[in-house]
Amino acid sequence: MLKLSILDQSRVRRGMKARQALVETVSLAREADKLGFTRFWVSEHHDTPGLVGSAPEVLIAAIAAQTASIRVGSGGVLISHYSPYKIAETFRVLEGLYPGRIDLGIGRAPGGMPLASMALRYGKPANSEDRYLESLHDLGGFLGAGFPEDHRYHGLLTTPLVDTSPDVWLLGSTGHSARRAAELGARFSFAHFINGDGGQDVVRSYRENYRSGALGSEAQAGVCVMVVCAETDELAEQMALPLDVGLLLLEKLGSRTPFPTAEEAAAYKPDDFDRQRMADNRKRMIVGGPAKVKQRLLDFAADYGVDELMVTLALDSYEANLQACRLLAREFGLPGAAAFTG
Repeated sequence: MLKLSILDQSRVRRGMKARQALVETVSLAREADKLGFTRFWVSEHHDTPGLVGSAPEVLIAAIAAQTASIRVGSGGVLISHYSPYKIAETFRVLEGLYPGRIDLGIGRAPGGMPLASMALRYGKPANSEDRYLESLHDLGGFLGAGFPEDHRYHGLLTTPLVDTSPDVWLLGSTGHSARRAAELGARFSFAHFINGDGGQDVVRSYRENYRSGALGSEAQAGVCVMVVCAETDELAEQMALPLDVGLLLLEKLGSRTPFPTAEEAAAYKPDDFDRQRMADNRKRMIVGGPAKVKQRLLDFAADYGVDELMVTLALDSYEANLQACRLLAREFGLPGAAAFTG
């Protein structure tokens, strides 16, 4: 049976406060745990008022404290801004508190505009490719792989000295992070919700070239896709319109542009270029009623050759996102779906 997980970006919808977005993320995670989803990941963005998840480590702790069995993780921590040692110790604390439930997803993107990146680095130079690769190697050493005697960090302890480590995933929307994941032994998740083209070849190459390394010893691949699921195909299409227009405006106006309401999206008048971009963006999502979405997700997973999919939801209300989770859980027979009768 296909396993289902969730990536939540803690989106601030029009008219709501940032605090409410955080509350809704934790609440949705509690519901996902009850329904039987496999993982719940949170993202990292900076200088972006519409996405409030700027500190995934903190959200992970809050979510894990209020859930029982679902794995909780980052999608992902942006390693270019931080010390690998600090990341390792932070996630060892999380692993010590919630053993066997923590995923450390690592992203390579800046997660914001250049000014935010400069502030996060606080005077450090921007990461080169060599520095990125060095950071990944060091992260693996700090998490348990260790260092040779001539390494500058040989003998340094990564505390707390817990007896398990978080699973490490590299995240990416191109083949770059997949190659690094294969070289270093990490798990890999392809961001189809960002790039709807070519991901199948990227995942295939990851599997073909995988070898154990500093970041792990098990090849595991996943894919994340946007999903709009409602009671009927027609309702799902209506609910997808704000997402269609929102992604378009994000491209045209930048990351500080709020997603439109359903009324604003319906009033938007796209030109020919807009319609083409909206059609292209539909390759990044699956839209429909429960039966249609289930079949498309099964076909999608088979096309990628994976047994787990992560969905990201960006509907116009918390209730709509929760209903989508419930419909997916019921359609796929997740263990907690029997309690949902709506």
